[in-house]
Amino acid sequence: MKNKTASHAPLVNRRSLLLGAGAAAAAAPLGVLAAHALPFRSAPAIDFSQFPLCRTAAEAPALTGAPRKLRLSWNAGAVCLAPLPVAVEQGLFAKRNLDVELVNYSGSTDQLLEAIATGKSDAGLGMALRWLKPLEQGFDVKIAAGTHGGCMRVLARAGSGIDKLADLKGKTVAVGDLAGPDKNFFSIQLARQGVDPTTDVEWRVYPGNLLQLAVEKGEAQAVMASDPIAYLWLKDPAYKEVASNLDGDYKDKTCCIVGLRGSLVREEPDVARALTQAILDAAMFTSQHPEVAAAAFKPYAPKTATLEDLEAMVRYHTHHHHPVGEALKQELKAYADDLKLVSVFKPSTDTARFAEKISVNLFGV
Repeated sequence: MKNKTASHAPLVNRRSLLLGAGAAAAAAPLGVLAAHALPFRSAPAIDFSQFPLCRTAAEAPALTGAPRKLRLSWNAGAVCLAPLPVAVEQGLFAKRNLDVELVNYSGSTDQLLEAIATGKSDAGLGMALRWLKPLEQGFDVKIAAGTHGGCMRVLARAGSGIDKLADLKGKTVAVGDLAGPDKNFFSIQLARQGVDPTTDVEWRVYPGNLLQLAVEKGEAQAVMASDPIAYLWLKDPAYKEVASNLDGDYKDKTCCIVGLRGSLVREEPDVARALTQAILDAAMFTSQHPEVAAAAFKPYAPKTATLEDLEAMVRYHTHHHHPVGEALKQELKAYADDLKLVSVFKPSTDTARFAEKISVNLFGV
């Protein structure tokens, strides 16, 4: 596995990227990632008894010939993507005869999807509620699997009187992006509770590293952010968690997804399947060995995050939940239906047809 900067990418300070962008799952595959030597380690076994479908897929023969080189775009600041360095350290890509280069990205989702569609990258990981609207534009990208749930939170000051999501009515909320997945997700939840997210809440956009300051200065009464930043803020007793995307029925839904280059799916389905399976193997490994996953992610984490912090986040995120096939399609449809509630999708959108169009069933389930 290679882990390097694209030759055409502008230089970005990794520390600034992590703190400035927070854990927002923004997307363009032209960022920079400092190289880290990630040696293969002797991997504890994955218990496939929890994943009978994955056992069948995992036992499929590896690709033959020279290792297939692939580029995989990811947000190196997002602890919920810890399975990717796990896949490297534990040799899970190599096990399937894949030579995967991880490429960090920052910027817009449209840029990421275009990069995947045009072959600048072969695959990428991102958040469903950020990807679905841009995928309406017809990018040649297919969603192959979900990877986990959890990682987005709403925080407020401990003495603010904001104890539940509905308490945001009439309040100002700081967000990093008006089209961000956290803003979309919690807008959906507000709408479900009878709070109009358009008229009953004032949304203010701040750079990621100023979100907390906006609350401290009283410019906003609550903030939405992703892990690891949100989790680290919660270590301060002045803050409390008001809501997360593991509340209610979302505890059993994925939030992050794997997108593949459409031409890869059509022309090399075995390669597409092997890559997806390696990522799912890594997700299963992460759910069963969170302490190992935390150590694998440590080089990419903010310096203030301890191994104990990272392990707690890995345990909190639902890496055991990674739907494929029909189950994935139903979750994508449900998300699209939800986005109708907050006018991101038109009422006339055929969400079943949309989910069918943007997804691919690599495992025949």
